[in-house]
Amino acid sequence: MHILQVTYIWIDGTTPTQTLRSKVKMVPLNKEVPSLQDLPPWNFDGSSTYQASGHDSDLILQPICFVKDPILGPPNYLALCDVLNPDGTPHPSNKRAHLVKIMETIGKAHDPWIGFEQEYTLFKGQQPLGWPDRGYPAPQGPFYCGVGADEVFGRQLVEHHAQACIDAGIMIYGTNAEVMPGQWEFQIGYRGIEDESAGPINVCDHLWIARWLLYRLGEDYDITAKLHPKPVKGDWNGAGKHTNFSTKETRDPKTGMKAIEKAIKALELRHKEHIAVYGHDLELRLTGKHETANINQFLAGVGHRGASIRIPRPVALKGHGYFEDRRPGANANPYEVAAILVETVCGDK
Repeated sequence: MHILQVTYIWIDGTTPTQTLRSKVKMVPLNKEVPSLQDLPPWNFDGSSTYQASGHDSDLILQPICFVKDPILGPPNYLALCDVLNPDGTPHPSNKRAHLVKIMETIGKAHDPWIGFEQEYTLFKGQQPLGWPDRGYPAPQGPFYCGVGADEVFGRQLVEHHAQACIDAGIMIYGTNAEVMPGQWEFQIGYRGIEDESAGPINVCDHLWIARWLLYRLGEDYDITAKLHPKPVKGDWNGAGKHTNFSTKETRDPKTGMKAIEKAIKALELRHKEHIAVYGHDLELRLTGKHETANINQFLAGVGHRGASIRIPRPVALKGHGYFEDRRPGANANPYEVAAILVETVCGDK
């Protein structure tokens, strides 16, 4: 008999931006490697997570995705959970349930793939990591993909996080220092590994667990990772979550560019609806400056990093592949981003 420590992770009801919660369950098991069915439902106090009132606060955690725990090591696991009402229906804060429904009714026939470029800003106390106590660092320029103690801050945590994601089996495929000092990015999505799904539900699940690992490892360094889309006002880049999206039609050499152009027209028609779920305070980031399009405009172009939708140059040359939605903020809920992209690109709307 093995006693597994399983960290149950869930998304709370904080507004306007949901955050993560977790607690650990000791699961007795007569085997080291569990299946999803081996992880039992659990309950929690929803009145303490902005998800219920005190007089009727029990809500259910139902594991829906689990990976190896790279912090505690084997035989322990991290389990991302759905939040359910006591009757088993999805709680209103459960945005994953809507994505599952959209995939079943609209998305499945088009085999969409998604990838997220998750930017974040490291803070030490009230200041971005590496910034002086007063004033500002040197102007932006040398920090993007930089190297050296005067240009890059927090690499030890970033590398620890990347290795933890690899050890857990999360679909991480890259990291880099970003334009603003103290700002970084990791990417989750398609890696070309056989039997690894780049479908929206799986990739969103992995991104949430990767976020949890970033916050948890930050505790060991006394560093906080923040996802605010404009962590520092002024002439500094904001933090986004550029989203790469494709369908079997855009990936097909016979239909690729026509399908991408059709998708862009559909996205333009629903621009405001997308902006509404692409993250709180997004207007502070989408100003038309710092590699963004203005929040009130929709622009698309090949290799255009000031556009709403960018067609990568290699995709345009090949004539098929994916496009990049550059509008989502770093704090956007990936389930909501994925659901509306599938709905717009794959649906009749």
